[in-house]
Amino acid sequence: MGMIGNFLWFIFGGVLMGLGWWFAGIVAAITIIGLPWARACFVIGQLAFFPFGMEVISRKELSQQEDIGTSGLGTLGNILWFIFGGWWLALGHVFSALFCFITIIGIPFGIQHLKLAGIALAPIGKTVVTKELAAAAREDSARAQLNNIRNAA
Repeated sequence: MGMIGNFLWFIFGGVLMGLGWWFAGIVAAITIIGLPWARACFVIGQLAFFPFGMEVISRKELSQQEDIGTSGLGTLGNILWFIFGGWWLALGHVFSALFCFITIIGIPFGIQHLKLAGIALAPIGKTVVTKELAAAAREDSARAQLNNIRNAA
């Protein structure tokens, strides 16, 4: 099902939003100071081309360790991203979602656009993985939190 969904998604609009992400990545890379955002744009652009079967997860949740993107600097980076470019991409995904919601067949595509709109607002500190890997990481993270609570009591 994911392969068919990705094919239909790509043909009926995914290619435009993916190219939009890649264009934002090129602009960010040209500025040199935007290189951290450029990498995120290219990774999420790939997701925008073929989103079905993939999921975005916090790197902290995936690795159970904080890094520069999941720390305070990552938060600052997300604020700067939102101001200079993120809201434009999010707006594109919201409008695309509204067009998809016009038909019943387009509802799953509209939902994917809304997920991508959320990612567009704050992409720093996140990574793209398969749905299975994301579920396993969340389960491990929950287990670790439960063990911390039990050990503290």
